[in-house]
Amino acid sequence: MPYPTKVTLNTPLDMHLHLRDGEMLHNIAKASAQTFSGAIVMPNLVPPVSSKEDVVAYRARIQEAIGDTPFEPYMTLFFKPSYDRAFLESVRDEITAIKLYPAGITTNSEGGVSGFDVEELRPALEAMSDLNIPLCVHGETNGFVMDREAEFVSIYEKLADAFPKLKIIMEHITTKESVAALEKFENLYATITVHHLFITLDDVAGGMLQPHLFCKPIAKRPEDREALLKVALEAHPKVMFGSDSAPHPREAKESCGCAAGVFTAPVALQLLTELFEKHNAPLKNLQAFISDNAQEIYGVTPLAKKVVLEKHPFKVPSDYNGVVSMYANETIAYSVKEIIDG
Repeated sequence: MPYPTKVTLNTPLDMHLHLRDGEMLHNIAKASAQTFSGAIVMPNLVPPVSSKEDVVAYRARIQEAIGDTPFEPYMTLFFKPSYDRAFLESVRDEITAIKLYPAGITTNSEGGVSGFDVEELRPALEAMSDLNIPLCVHGETNGFVMDREAEFVSIYEKLADAFPKLKIIMEHITTKESVAALEKFENLYATITVHHLFITLDDVAGGMLQPHLFCKPIAKRPEDREALLKVALEAHPKVMFGSDSAPHPREAKESCGCAAGVFTAPVALQLLTELFEKHNAPLKNLQAFISDNAQEIYGVTPLAKKVVLEKHPFKVPSDYNGVVSMYANETIAYSVKEIIDG
């Protein structure tokens, strides 16, 4: 059955988003707020968001940046093993999740966890389990770059086994090993980005280097992309969309020290609609992947918003306030025709 020329998505959610801070926050926040009902906002600022005061202040800055655009920032804390039950109880109503970074493995993660000793992590993770605070994890080791995520699966399994009541979200998964892990433990879930559904490492570095497709975790092999596509297109109930949209100034990407991150916020819904149409996946699966599954996993009720997409060519601008998006200057199949709030 052919796709309709217009597709309406209800309450789209981005369950992994970088909004940055300062000028960058003001430059790019509306790119997400316009088309999404809400998003899980990453806490890896400098310094990281690690106190109740930090969370409240960062939310206020986000709301100032988006103005009157209806959008719910689901706030997170930067995980520290020192978090105790009293602190977590005090901040519970201000956050939706806590994000764990291995130390030094990605942008602004130097203060992350340097070891994964279960007993060292137990006080904080048991308290999170009891308080129903999900743990989001950037799952990479410091091994060979193509093997880092696959190597981390054993750590996911160790944590899932030790804390069976803890909801663990494997963030921006890129490998067939991570997909397989979803079936091993009831409390393992995952986000998948739009760019990892489109590209492999060959698109990044197979010809001329494409700095605006360079990210961490790095894009992997065709068989890994196929594993991601399978669970996304079938809207596996344990997976949800998380863009990992990660803006950097053009000069930080087009340089000899290229920053890791793909900016997809302005084009994510258009590309996902194109992808699901290409594979003739049911529209209900697209709706589940971009919202319904996340609502069930996180227990959130998004702000009412409908995004109407039209099968009409859209030339992606060269940049958005100095940030270059995925497929800049290229033409994609779908355009945003209308956004209905409320």
